[in-house]
Amino acid sequence: MADCLILSDDAGDFAAELLRTTKPPLPVEVCTSVEAALGKYSGQSILFGSPDLVAKVLPELPQVDWVQSTWAGVTPLIAIDRRDYILTGVKDVFGPQISEYVMGYLLAHELKIHERMQQQHSRNWFTAPSGVLEGKRLGIMGTGSIGSHLARTAEAFGLSVRGLNSAGAPASQFGEVMPVSQLHDFLDGLDYLVTVLPHTEETDRLLDKAALAILPAHAYVVNVGRGNVIDDAALVAALQNNELAGAALDVFDQEPIPDDSPLWNTPDLSITAHVAAMSHPSLIVPIFVDNYRRYSNGQPLKHTIDLDKGY
Repeated sequence: MADCLILSDDAGDFAAELLRTTKPPLPVEVCTSVEAALGKYSGQSILFGSPDLVAKVLPELPQVDWVQSTWAGVTPLIAIDRRDYILTGVKDVFGPQISEYVMGYLLAHELKIHERMQQQHSRNWFTAPSGVLEGKRLGIMGTGSIGSHLARTAEAFGLSVRGLNSAGAPASQFGEVMPVSQLHDFLDGLDYLVTVLPHTEETDRLLDKAALAILPAHAYVVNVGRGNVIDDAALVAALQNNELAGAALDVFDQEPIPDDSPLWNTPDLSITAHVAAMSHPSLIVPIFVDNYRRYSNGQPLKHTIDLDKGY
């Protein structure tokens, strides 16, 4: 009997990667839907899958005592009442993807890529000079593995980087880290602001109207963490009133965002469909395999998530 269910839209891809990389292959049942998981469940103790689907079946699978998430974010699992199991997350794999996404938008802003394309389509010889990243000030909200990788990448472009976390604790790659209690001081004078924070009660609407007003009018905002961190209405108003230079959002409270959302038509706002970091099986399966072996040997699991804190 398989002692693990894989539950994900991409369960077949995860299973194929397990088959390719483990000898002998781990015994698993492949499920791409809630119905399939409920039908194939026969007392398995391990669930490996996407939090949105796992959260729908976990209350019905009483013998599951370990869930390995395929996502960095685990908000759907935090939202349900069940707490009598171990939840492990994904760390130390998304830094490169996130960094490339963020730096792509920062460079596009300085190089005026979107504006130059518009001028090209109008057959205009557009001679406005580009800006530079070197010497600019970048604030990163969240100093974990993703934030640290981004800080290292940003410094290679000559950006001056400061970090923000809950208590102002020192963090790798950050020369200066400020506590969330000093958020307004942290925001003051930034040229760029990036948030990679998780979804918790403490992070909810941290970037509200008052906080966004602290940023200079030339500042550019990128959110690759969770949608709850930014007050969308306040961001829309700031962009409409030219109080910010632009923003790029990859995460939202509701995904997909509704057709009537004002975000779609907000000037200088770029929207992407939660694609800044993808859970490729080649990245996620090694984490699961390592934890599977630890679980089988009665050893502590890596990347354990505090279900009360949400990270």
